[in-house]
Amino acid sequence: MANRGEGTVSVYAIQGKTVTAAGKVTIADDKSGTSHAAISPDGKLALVTRDGDDRISVLSIDGTKVEYTKRDISAGLRPYGIDIASSGAFAAVANIGRGGGDADTVSIIDLKAKPPRVVSTLTVGQTPEGIKISPDGSMVAAVVMNGSNKPKDSPFFNDAGKLVLLRVTGNDLSRLGEAPIGHWSQGAAFSPDGKHVFVGNMVEKEIQILSLDGTTVRDTGVRIGVKGGPAAIRFADK
Repeated sequence: MANRGEGTVSVYAIQGKTVTAAGKVTIADDKSGTSHAAISPDGKLALVTRDGDDRISVLSIDGTKVEYTKRDISAGLRPYGIDIASSGAFAAVANIGRGGGDADTVSIIDLKAKPPRVVSTLTVGQTPEGIKISPDGSMVAAVVMNGSNKPKDSPFFNDAGKLVLLRVTGNDLSRLGEAPIGHWSQGAAFSPDGKHVFVGNMVEKEIQILSLDGTTVRDTGVRIGVKGGPAAIRFADK
């Protein structure tokens, strides 16, 4: 678990249904903005985004022993959300930028490379905060705020966010399609069969469901109301 105000990562051990603290790993100072942590499927590596100083740190894992490898990856401005493919071959990171109206990016990190490194970056729009890789690793869904969180009199305001769907081919990214979503949207999750994407719309306090058909992403019109702003969402792993 990343601790934004400390520049540290907390480590927990899970035994059955029991969770116990197993220590902390210091990565940087309290200005580094440690944001999100993702663990590889084999449990031997973790990536931690640092939106305060524009880095992604690589951690090694051996049981409950977690160490900072001193390897930092540079993807883009303010890397924030991150996900690792179920194959463990690559990670996708959302670089949210400075919020100044500029188009921001998504990057692919090759985890098979020694050491891991960024191999592809694609522009997706203003502030791609949420990011999720499809179960089969063929697509990346980026939840782009698109200025929907700006004041209405801002020149960068848009009256809807957008879900941008990207194709992963080897280590390359390409745009598949996009669809409008709500305001200040954040988390995203693919259904296990990869045919739907669920997006959390913070302002509307709802989960929006979109369907995927080949290269087409479409709003189904289905909404699931929740009592608060849905900042994060995921399906349980099998």
